[in-house]
Amino acid sequence: MSVTYQNRNGIAVVTIDNPPVNAMSQAIRQQIWDIAGQIEADDAVQAVVLTGAGRLFVGGADITEFNRPPLEPHLTDLFTRIEDATKPWVVALHGVAMGGGVEIALACRARVAAPGSRFALPEVNIGIVPGAGGTQRLPRLIGVEAALPVVAENKTLGHEAALKLGLIDRVIEGDLVEGALAFAAEMLAGPLPVLARDRAIADPGAEFWQAASARIAKSSKGLTAPGRALEALRLGVEQGFAQGMAHERETFLTLKASAEAAALRYLFFAERAAPKPAALKGITPRAVSLAGVVGGGTMGTGIVAALRNAGINVVLSERDEAALTRAKDTLSGIFGAAAKRGLISQADVEARMAGIRFVIGYADMADCDLVIEAVFEELSVKREVFAALSQICRPDTILATNTSYIDPRQIADGFAGPERFIGLHFFSPAHVMKLLEIIPLPQTAPEVLASAFDLARRLGKVPAQSGICEGFIGNRILKRYRQEAEALVLAGVAWADIDAALRGFGYAMGPFEMQDLAGLDISYLNREAARARGEDIPTTPGDLLVRAGRKGQKTGGGWYDYTPGDRKPQLSAEAAQILAPLVAANPVQMDASAILDRLLAAMADEGQRILDEGIASDASVIDLVEVHGYGFPRGKGGPMLIAAGKKDEAK
Repeated sequence: MSVTYQNRNGIAVVTIDNPPVNAMSQAIRQQIWDIAGQIEADDAVQAVVLTGAGRLFVGGADITEFNRPPLEPHLTDLFTRIEDATKPWVVALHGVAMGGGVEIALACRARVAAPGSRFALPEVNIGIVPGAGGTQRLPRLIGVEAALPVVAENKTLGHEAALKLGLIDRVIEGDLVEGALAFAAEMLAGPLPVLARDRAIADPGAEFWQAASARIAKSSKGLTAPGRALEALRLGVEQGFAQGMAHERETFLTLKASAEAAALRYLFFAERAAPKPAALKGITPRAVSLAGVVGGGTMGTGIVAALRNAGINVVLSERDEAALTRAKDTLSGIFGAAAKRGLISQADVEARMAGIRFVIGYADMADCDLVIEAVFEELSVKREVFAALSQICRPDTILATNTSYIDPRQIADGFAGPERFIGLHFFSPAHVMKLLEIIPLPQTAPEVLASAFDLARRLGKVPAQSGICEGFIGNRILKRYRQEAEALVLAGVAWADIDAALRGFGYAMGPFEMQDLAGLDISYLNREAARARGEDIPTTPGDLLVRAGRKGQKTGGGWYDYTPGDRKPQLSAEAAQILAPLVAANPVQMDASAILDRLLAAMADEGQRILDEGIASDASVIDLVEVHGYGFPRGKGGPMLIAAGKKDEAK
């Protein structure tokens, strides 16, 4: 790691070289600080061009330092030194500038960038606010309305938008450093640009702030940092740059020390490690340019949409023309909805649909590099699919099952090429949900497993490798969570109180509201199938509700009642009457914290069993599954992190 300094005809070129992302670590800050002093004392230098080596400018601060006391020189002091320099600094940006990379650019006199450059202040994603002037200098440079989404709502600006708004002064075609040197020479010949901190800023008024506050409160899903970023920006507008900087720094340090920020940092590192398991280092994945999907229902069409969004062409197989037509309509609706929201263009919609070949049967799967089965969760049906695929597909075609519960060894048993079989458990809707559980069989080839992780990367999903057990990682914990919640109900705790406690914790809905949304009949049918196999499955509350015709929202009632066209759950006297034979006669009052302790402890206990059995390699994998697949509130980190914290407190 180094910062170099070279005099180029009176203009110093300062280059940050700290692979892989040129993070602004303490050592890098100190070197820039020292070089800034040398430049100030060098009469042969008139200006400075600051740039980054490698594929990007600066990816931000060194997050590993956040768990330690701040070390000098602080970013705020370094950036003030750059602003106060008698030799003006120009920053030359390329690739990505994030966090501290944007903030150091804002402290310079001027900014130039290569085509394709992108700019972001993503600090709110790890529970903090920009802590080195991002909430203060950016709005003074591009205006409050344009700056707020970047500061508080995780918006990224491309080079065209940045140029239009005034974040950058010029786009440099060709050699970036040479272009920046020419720009610096031009700048020296005329009046210097006004520093961002010294520019006037307009207050957009109370109505703007109220609307922004409401919007951010809704979109932040209970996280603290986005609202605090808005607060810091507004205070700087209303009270001035100096007061805004002081408030920003205080907010940054307070949030950095919070449990929420610690949890979000934990997830950040877990998410960064997830796509790169050590066991697959050096193993080359197989190329996947054409994928097949068998089954055009909700899950199958979601998988097709995810593949097409990633640019992978797809063959979608169904059993008849009517099913194909429904699948076409569903996919057209998915892409059309994305276009209406401005996420893709109409041309993109047409291109995505054009990349799907709709077929009946399996013959067209012969040329696929990967085929994913997404049919009904029934062993015999899945085996029928793979019996055909194992005969039709090339020997090197990867064959994947999307099973949620069934042992993939039973699905693949007896078919040729067991090394090419793997489980890929998508979560519905598959084009939206980030989690992908990857379940290798004992015979799965390493390059097939590597291909699954590479597919997750291409699809923008968080991969979680699971061993084989009932429900794998996620559904196994979900089952335990629901059992514990139902045990509370049987003991006399109101299910509405349980749901309220989970919503208060940060879940979008509680376990009983979720069952009503998903449909109680799905798990009921699984229990009935187990009973048919001779397994001793006790009667559950869900069994009584389904047998009474209450399957959830789709039937107008489950644990709760629902009026037509309204998904708001209403307390149900009928459900209470149906469940009375199982529920304790005397109601039990339990406060929200006690309910949470009971349910979170059950989840963590099941997670520990999963670790002990070798189903998951690390506790962080379990937490990623819960956060990205089951709605566990991100700001809490996950049940395993919470359990580890409680153990530490008890020591």
